Parts: sequence; C-alpha cells; structure tokens
Amino acid sequence: MAFEVEMKFALPATVSPDTLLVPVQARPTETKTQSDYYFNHPSRDFAQTDEALRLRDEGGSIHITYKGPKLDKATKTREEIEIPLGLTTSNVPALSGLLEKLGFRKVAVVQKVRREFHLEWEGSDTIISVDQVTGVGNFVEIEQMADQNSLDQARQSVVRLAEHLGLRSSERRSYLELLLAETTR
Repeated sequence: MAFEVEMKFALPATVSPDTLLVPVQARPTETKTQSDYYFNHPSRDFAQTDEALRLRDEGGSIHITYKGPKLDKATKTREEIEIPLGLTTSNVPALSGLLEKLGFRKVAVVQKVRREFHLEWEGSDTIISVDQVTGVGNFVEIEQMADQNSLDQARQSVVRLAEHLGLRSSERRSYLELLLAETTR
C-alpha cells in the first residue's frame, strides 16, 4: 500500500518560491499545467468520508487517482492509488461521461500551474511543488511517498523540512475544498 505524506502552506505574495527553496538547494524540474476533475461517489459522500476520486489531465497525460481519508492531524497523509490511463486530453469528456453513467457526480475542476522541485531530504526523495491555483491562490506543497514501514519516518521528515524552510500554519484542506469554499461565499 502506498501513502502520500504531504503538507501544504499558503504562499504569501511577498515570498518568492525561489528564495524560499535556496536553503535546501532544491532542483527545479518542470512547470506543468494540471486540470483536476473531481467526482463524488454515488452512494457515499466523499466530503463526509474525506476521500477523493480525481481525473488529472497533466499536459495531455491522463491519470485516475483515489485518495483515502487523512490519517493524522499534522500532515495530509493518506492512501493514494494512482493509475496512468494512457489516454489524452481528448478522452477526458468520454471518461467523465463514463463515470457519470456509473453514478459518479462531477463536483468541480481545479486548475493550476505547478512548478516542481526535487531534493533528497533525510535520505528520501522529496518533491516540493509551488502551485498557482485558479480562484484559490498560491501554495507550497512538500511531499514524500511512503509504504507502511516508512510512514512514520516520512511524516517526521516532511514536518522537519517544513520547519527548516520556516513554513508555518499548514493548510489541511485540499484544493477542491478550498475552491468550493471560495465559490460558496
């Protein structure tokens, strides 16, 4: 079983991501445009169960992802199952239609531009993402993947990296939750 261990922080307009990441010498990799299509289950409310089902269109490459409930109060650690579908952007309407025919309901689309940085932190591959999320704002995410045996170590490592970067007040809500909160104002 694979777990995503993540912390997310709002990035104030006065803070440059490049300056923020200088102390850890994170290597920039690429900038991606992502469109995330979220669906709700036909017989249970993912907002209540803290789960997610997402189709991600990332530069024409499509993935489907299930995220389980958050497992702790400090990080956004959760089971993650992600499957590349070998499809392209042109397949998103048909795949969305298929899910809707099966009873899933489209909730919202989260659009963002993501700049990824990689580093080796405490012996683990770590991804730091700087996200510009349409309608929500700018954020920094720190993420490591872990299995059951390395889960506690990954949680502690991500927390220490956030502290090292001076990041405070972790945002536990997903981009979907933040977007929905903005649209209901």
